[in-house]
Amino acid sequence: MKVVVGQGSCGVATGAKKTAAEFERQIADRHLDIKVDITGCVGTCYLEPIVDIYDDDGHMTRYVKVHPDKVEKIVEDHLVGNKAANEYAISDEDKQFVQKQQRVVLRNCGVINPEDIEEYISMNGYKAIEKVLSSMTPDEVIEEIKISGLRGRGGAGFPTWFKWNAAKQNSGDQKYLVCNADEGDPGAFMDRSVLEGDPHSLLEGMIIGGYAMGATQGVIYCRAEYPLAIKRLEIAMAQARERGFLGKNIFGSGFDFDIYIKAGAGAFVCGEETALIASLEGERGMPRLKPPFPAAKGFWQKPTDINNVETLANVPWIIYNGGRAFGAMGTEKSKGTKVFALAGKIKKGGLVEVPMGLTLKEVIFGIGGGIKNDRKFKAVQMGGPSGGCIPAELIDTPVTYEDINKTGAIVGSGGMIVMDEDTCMVDMARYFLNFTRDESCGKCNYCRIGTKRMLEILERITEGKGKDGDIELLEELAVKIKDGSMCGLGQTAPNPVLTTLKYFRNEYEDHIYNKKCTAGSCKALITYNITDACVGCTLCSKKCPVEAISGSVKKKHMIDQDKCIKCGKCLETCKFGAIEKK
Repeated sequence: MKVVVGQGSCGVATGAKKTAAEFERQIADRHLDIKVDITGCVGTCYLEPIVDIYDDDGHMTRYVKVHPDKVEKIVEDHLVGNKAANEYAISDEDKQFVQKQQRVVLRNCGVINPEDIEEYISMNGYKAIEKVLSSMTPDEVIEEIKISGLRGRGGAGFPTWFKWNAAKQNSGDQKYLVCNADEGDPGAFMDRSVLEGDPHSLLEGMIIGGYAMGATQGVIYCRAEYPLAIKRLEIAMAQARERGFLGKNIFGSGFDFDIYIKAGAGAFVCGEETALIASLEGERGMPRLKPPFPAAKGFWQKPTDINNVETLANVPWIIYNGGRAFGAMGTEKSKGTKVFALAGKIKKGGLVEVPMGLTLKEVIFGIGGGIKNDRKFKAVQMGGPSGGCIPAELIDTPVTYEDINKTGAIVGSGGMIVMDEDTCMVDMARYFLNFTRDESCGKCNYCRIGTKRMLEILERITEGKGKDGDIELLEELAVKIKDGSMCGLGQTAPNPVLTTLKYFRNEYEDHIYNKKCTAGSCKALITYNITDACVGCTLCSKKCPVEAISGSVKKKHMIDQDKCIKCGKCLETCKFGAIEKK
């Protein structure tokens, strides 16, 4: 019997380490010969901390939201009494969250111990690179990736085989394969979960890619804010070197390949490949003109290929199972699976991996369980700050590169931020533009100044100070920024504004002309009033942090609008429905 505690970042954040320590204490106190092990995130982040108990036959029972106070009961019932503590077990409904998925990238996440190479090997780990080095030429590897239809999962969706082939065809005494693990989109955590839950799949994918393009050196450019991911990568690399999977003469083939980690500089712009390369070289992360492209002159002016974590983690599965098996999933042009991070106003937040081509509705409602508190679905933001908002009327849109692009958004790295009826779309556009303004490297006038001016207009609108012509000015600036910016950050920065203008123009008009926030969320445009339903219980006045509410016991109270800071405490506190928000 074995106890496995999920210790990805989401699990650790909810107290998984304390849960594991309590299991170890309870097991020791009872002198039980049972191991307490770790795994990464299974994807059901909303149920953390998660504990899986495996019996001697390999049968697994999953317990959810297992805080230390629940451990004794589980130990007593399951580990001692050999019967499930059903009150803490995962529900049949929540089981569907994983069962409805089709896992390739996440195949081992939440299943194996990411710090034990033997568990990865037991799942056919490093079999793909063995196959490659024993029986395939670099051209055959590239052809297999071409057959699979694998496209870059970092944003642009560029064919992976083409990038590998371009780097292969450029001569150089040294070539580099760089993994972009600098996941910077707000609400995105796909790459982090792979790094924490299955680091060897990335390493194996990089070794295969290095062989295909003729590189001998790999670099993982990892977000510095991911210390657990970096730790587990370092453990995995040390274990791989010890077993001969990294370093000199891998599998006795004569092929040399090694990897090192570079902690990212914390800049969103480094998602752009030339800015990433500049950061790797010790310079400020700023884009460079193309051509030359990195495949010709990249890191240290040598041929370089850059792929993200998810792209490379697909590669071992493709080589082991065949490109056609991967290509059989998804659609004609968007093949395979895609990992999405569900966040925002959704019941079941976490990671999902599904075949490309599923509709947004199937992902958000079929797997994610719909909207929190059964509120009305309003929109979903896809592609992060570079993407756009897709409205409720387009919820049947298939999740493919082509179909999502038609909406004005992009698949991007896979973030899905779900919004309900209480979300102000003008404020949402302001939030993302504020992010891109902050993250602009400043090299381009259009991006540096243009995003600042757009943000000023959006701030003015959300503060109730919008004026006639603001919408047209936003549109004009957006076009100029897209046309004039040097890199993808500037070229896509206006997308959240343009998509919200396209689908929610009425909200902009309400803010400007009616001085009203349609969603009732912009503080400057809302008021709280006390209706005749007030019974004078005084609770609201006691909870008001600025003493804006006055009145006698058992008499209707009043709100001083000059003092009110629009915090909403009165609305939350009132038990009689006497607070009105307008």
